[in-house]
Amino acid sequence: MHFFNRYKQKLLLIISACIIFPFASKSQTDIDAIMMAKNNFCVGGMYAQSSWKNYWEGTFKRNNQNLGTVSTKMVSLMGNYGITNKLNVIAGAPYVWTHATAGTLHGMKGVQDLSLWLKWLPLEKSVGDGTLSVYTIGGFSTPLTNYLADYLPLSIGLHSTTFSGRLMVDYQWSNWFATASGTYTYRNDITIDRTSYYTTQEILSNKVDMPDVFSYNFRAGYRSERLIAELVFDKMITLGGFDIRKNDMPFPSNKMISSMLGVNGKYNFPWVAGLSLTGGGSYTLAGRNVGQSTMYNIGVFYILDFSKKTKSSSKTSTKN
Repeated sequence: MHFFNRYKQKLLLIISACIIFPFASKSQTDIDAIMMAKNNFCVGGMYAQSSWKNYWEGTFKRNNQNLGTVSTKMVSLMGNYGITNKLNVIAGAPYVWTHATAGTLHGMKGVQDLSLWLKWLPLEKSVGDGTLSVYTIGGFSTPLTNYLADYLPLSIGLHSTTFSGRLMVDYQWSNWFATASGTYTYRNDITIDRTSYYTTQEILSNKVDMPDVFSYNFRAGYRSERLIAELVFDKMITLGGFDIRKNDMPFPSNKMISSMLGVNGKYNFPWVAGLSLTGGGSYTLAGRNVGQSTMYNIGVFYILDFSKKTKSSSKTSTKN
């Protein structure tokens, strides 16, 4: 038992140390196994940055001296409201800007897409010495501005309205947990600013058929009321599309595959109730028609408890 406790402490120290370094991950809302309590509203901002120099042209890994290093930066506002203890609504919208260190292509900037998620916890039960939880999440996103999608890799988005469904299973034993999820995303077709383009054949249209996306996510680590520290693996696969042609620019309907490994962290400050710092970092291990990105993000969030106001109002009404 003494050996196990020492091992447990060392493992926690290693995972916690990851949080000190620059972070990168998806925000800990729609993809994690945490619910916001009823009438609580978590709101905050996040800064994220990714950059790559090498990329996969199909399965061929290369660089491009006409691009140099391509970077994408994002500042986003996000909120998570607890409709009930088992049903949350999550929203977010980012401002994005891109840049290439070489060549003549100029970066772009602007407001990207609005995302909305409903997150439901239909099952939570004791299994063995831990707790098994099952979540279902439905998502929707749509462009907020008329930005160019046909300008990859410097576009700020793909300008497609999407609908997503996710199933997520989480098991927590003491302060240790493991979570697995799978997501299917339907993507609407997009319109580009030219009347013809070439995929594997010439298309005489300005409509682009966007392939749907399947992704899965595994995460495991330490989770308590004060601290979350986790290792994360993400896999994304488009269900269709085609490879980038030799020395050609990427196209919105390319086949895209990526495998990413990273760390996430969240810390709730003890001296200010409801205030937390989040962050993460990740690296693209392998891919197809994507850049080999190094990414990080960091964010600050605060929980507003509206249930206290509701209770206070009820007491006032009763006295009157």
